[in-house]
Amino acid sequence: MSSASVLPPHRSTGSGDPVLLLAPAATRSAVWSLHQVPALRGAGYRVITYDHRGTTDDFVPEGPARLAELVADAGRLLQDVAGEPCHLVGSSLGALVAQRLAVLRPDLVRSLSLLGTRSRTPAFISTMVKAIVDAARSGEVPDDYAAMSTMTQLFAPATLLDDRFAKEWFDLMTLSPIRGEGAARQYLATLSVEEWAGELGTISCPTLVVGFPADVVMPAPLGREVADAIEGARYEEVPGCGHFGFLERPAEVNTLLLDFLAKASAAG
Repeated sequence: MSSASVLPPHRSTGSGDPVLLLAPAATRSAVWSLHQVPALRGAGYRVITYDHRGTTDDFVPEGPARLAELVADAGRLLQDVAGEPCHLVGSSLGALVAQRLAVLRPDLVRSLSLLGTRSRTPAFISTMVKAIVDAARSGEVPDDYAAMSTMTQLFAPATLLDDRFAKEWFDLMTLSPIRGEGAARQYLATLSVEEWAGELGTISCPTLVVGFPADVVMPAPLGREVADAIEGARYEEVPGCGHFGFLERPAEVNTLLLDFLAKASAAG
């Protein structure tokens, strides 16, 4: 399967200015469906979601899943599906893809909303990512342990004290553990950010960076560094959240997104 001609699995809903949602590593685009898609569609946006290569068996093109390939996939989707400059909302790996796309193809990007991001990789994060990659490739980590480990990476401790929330996510993650070469390559793609961090200053579109104080994967101080590197970028933090703050505090995150997107749309 040639990666130069195949579009990622995607879905478009609603009408209005297009918004592309870019998911975290090893995470299906359905993660946006519960909170962000309804809010954006209700506010009058056309919402496009898609899966990164390697997320499912439906889209595993030949060649690597380096950040360059993930960015190219998103670029083709914007050209062929959105058909006009698009607002990008990315989380984690999705935020890195969005950042890079805004550098390489500013003609395709109307605004950036980055939910948990960074422009460098401290030693602890590098070690954590490589451990996740090793576990995904080995396939030998018990599902329940893998689920618990992933949950502590994604959610704030206070969130995990909600028994109903914790049980629902534990059940979900034991059914879909982070496993396989596709997931491993997506995580490895996040380690390349320092190669182009110096180019963030060329981003000229309106930019919102949201940090989550309990995020151990994309720590909030690193998100602030990204905002500082982009002229005019706005930085916000949502308290009480971990890496998946958009699921933990969806109302607060959606309010930030909708306010920012309305202003970015009005600015043209």
